Amino acid sequence: MRAAVLLSVEVTLARLAGRISRLTGAGGGTTLPGKLLARINPDALGSLAERLPLGSAVISATNGKTTTAAMAAEILGRRLRLVHNRAGANLVSGVASALLGRRNADLGLFEVDEAAFPEIARRIRPRAVCLANLFRDQLDRYGELELIAERWRATLAALDPAAYTVLNADDPLVANLGRGRQRVVRFGLDDPGAARERLPHAADSKYCVDCGTPYAYEAAYMGHLGDFRCPACGNARPPLDIAARSISLLDLEGSRFELTTPDGSRTVELALPGLYNVYNALAAATLARVLGATLDEIVAGLGRFRAAFGRFERIQVGDRTVLMLLVKNPAGANEAVRTLVDGGPPSLAILALNDEIADGRDVSWIWDVDFEPLAECLDELVVTGSRADELALRFKYAGLDETRMEIVPDLGRALDRGLELTPPGGELPLLPTYTAMLALHRIAADRGLVRPYWESAA
Repeated sequence: MRAAVLLSVEVTLARLAGRISRLTGAGGGTTLPGKLLARINPDALGSLAERLPLGSAVISATNGKTTTAAMAAEILGRRLRLVHNRAGANLVSGVASALLGRRNADLGLFEVDEAAFPEIARRIRPRAVCLANLFRDQLDRYGELELIAERWRATLAALDPAAYTVLNADDPLVANLGRGRQRVVRFGLDDPGAARERLPHAADSKYCVDCGTPYAYEAAYMGHLGDFRCPACGNARPPLDIAARSISLLDLEGSRFELTTPDGSRTVELALPGLYNVYNALAAATLARVLGATLDEIVAGLGRFRAAFGRFERIQVGDRTVLMLLVKNPAGANEAVRTLVDGGPPSLAILALNDEIADGRDVSWIWDVDFEPLAECLDELVVTGSRADELALRFKYAGLDETRMEIVPDLGRALDRGLELTPPGGELPLLPTYTAMLALHRIAADRGLVRPYWESAA
């Protein structure tokens, strides 16, 4: 009883801190309450999660976890009261803050950082885990992919055997994590017509996890994701429980695919373009299904979904539109470039590169991005951010003439310059890294163009 009363007092103090933070505009208060609570009582996260009648579900991935979690929330939110870290604060403090901010919820739905997944899963003991992909990202923070995969494997081994494990079967490292688990559900793409002609040069997990032989691919969809098989030992993509077939990518307007499940098949109309968003939708659909959603609910939820902030978000600025696409590693940047160019090659774009902690200090990853198709179609490029010079150098090597580039390190001024160059009625593609995206979104909010992301997440 005393522990419960003490926790109640701690929760009240943390919630008060969050309200004060929002009122003063000190960062929106999306993580401060959780940080305070964790400092006062490190066990509070688990205690709060235990109060959820239907438990929690956790989503982790290198790319797409914010969008996947938001899609799952759209599917499940019509019949369940969710507590969801909608603003994308995906460390322990962010999950704790989400739990503090929502009373009387039925189910916790949390996206979590790759490195934070072991600790968060240990504390909240989820009833379902969705692991969507592992791409090389911020080596100075995370280390090599194999290290993350081993930590994930150890975390899964410690979970309740009854917990569902939802895995992307197209990712060799992730698919392998299902070994030894009882309730494993695997998803993947099954449409060779949507595959690339060959594996990209910057693909990551190209070697067999069992014997080290290079994989052979029947279909390579995105980075190293695809229908893989080891020619030496036979290790191969496991059978798909849920699949996307008959995929149609509708330029920049959206995508369509046939969702095939044990309950039947239905056509999904998605308002987001790109093969990577088909993967996100497939992950969300699979997770929602193991959490009890019907096929009708899944299809309707995906049909209603609109982009999470900064992830293919359109912002109206007078008679012009800014199209913001987050890029943060080679695989994600390659897909953004591919989607942008396939949707109608732009003649103007802004690219923003920062090197803050949340981005990763090492920006050498830009040399593994296939910027060449974008450089070929650009008449004008504005580069910005704290590492704008390096980005300009990368595009120079991609073949873009220096006279077609403007280096404007200040993000606000770069946005203004891009809008100035955009003709009336035109659309300005903007590809920022993570902290640049947050800063640009804050600039747009200060100008009254969008709501602050922490308000839309409240």
